[in-house]
Amino acid sequence: MNDTRSTLRYPGFRFPAEIVGHAVWLYHRFTLSFRDIEDLLAERGIIVTHETIRQWCLRFGQEYANSIRRRRPQPGDKWHLDEGAPRRREGGAMS
Repeated sequence: MNDTRSTLRYPGFRFPAEIVGHAVWLYHRFTLSFRDIEDLLAERGIIVTHETIRQWCLRFGQEYANSIRRRRPQPGDKWHLDEGAPRRREGGAMS
C-alpha cells in the first residue's frame, strides 16, 4: 500500500489529513475566524463548513498548537548582535 501525505486520512473523517491539518494550522497560526478559513479553502475548491473547521480545531488543535510552539526558535546561551556598538572619536567632539 502506498501511503503518501495526500492519501492519509483520519479515521471517520472524509477529508484527507492534509486538508484538516491545513485548516487547523491556519486557525492556530494566524488570527483567522472559522468563516475566514472556510472562505480560503473555498477559493482552493474545498467546500467545507465553518462548523466542521471548528470541530477539527477542537479535536486536533492542541496537537497542532504544540507543534507550532516546538518549531519556534528557543533562546540559548549565545546571543548574536546584528549591529556593533558606535565608536567614540579620540581627542575631541564628534561632528
